[in-house]
Amino acid sequence: MRCPSPHVSSRDGASVSTGDLPDRASVRAHYGTPSDMSLAKELRRLDKHCRAFIALSPFVVLASSDAQGRCDATPRGDAPGFVAVLDDQTIAIPDRTGNKRVDTMLNVIENPRIGALFLVPGVNETLRVNGRVRISLEPALLASMAVNGKPPKAATLIDIEEVYFQCAKAVLRSELWNPEKRVPKGAFPSLGRVLADQIKGAEAEAENYEKAIEERYRTQLY
Repeated sequence: MRCPSPHVSSRDGASVSTGDLPDRASVRAHYGTPSDMSLAKELRRLDKHCRAFIALSPFVVLASSDAQGRCDATPRGDAPGFVAVLDDQTIAIPDRTGNKRVDTMLNVIENPRIGALFLVPGVNETLRVNGRVRISLEPALLASMAVNGKPPKAATLIDIEEVYFQCAKAVLRSELWNPEKRVPKGAFPSLGRVLADQIKGAEAEAENYEKAIEERYRTQLY
């Protein structure tokens, strides 16, 4: 017999079930306990291996949430080494020009905690960094992160509380770096086509959207 599922409120106030594992005890009973190694690998500061991985990484995903716990995950990418290691417990991630939604910025104002997942193409392991976040507009720091003479709009500073390497199982299962698994061009529609379908009344705008998007990609990466 399954235990009754607890409920929480969704964004619109409706009652939402949290499912068949309603508390920490039920999760542990279902999955068991972690190995000694999986616990011992968790560090409180960057070591030489973490630093080297960050230096090789051109891509990181940032996870944040607002005061109500509503979550967001957003990508950040640039040339390898674009994330600056300021010291063994602090990293700085440039926040370059974007679509001005600033979901991460708005979230961390309300809840100054963040998770980061670093990836390196061709390496199956990933690096996880969790900690407290600060937003910096310090001119010298932003100038040090400039590309083509353009500094980022801000820098996201993470004061590290946990850092550890994630095993390769997810990447191996997905064959993420296997070139034979790349989706052929045309297998998924362009963003302009997607937006034209999703935005009411925009059917005739697909070509214009595509041109505008390509122009932004060409001229507004930095």
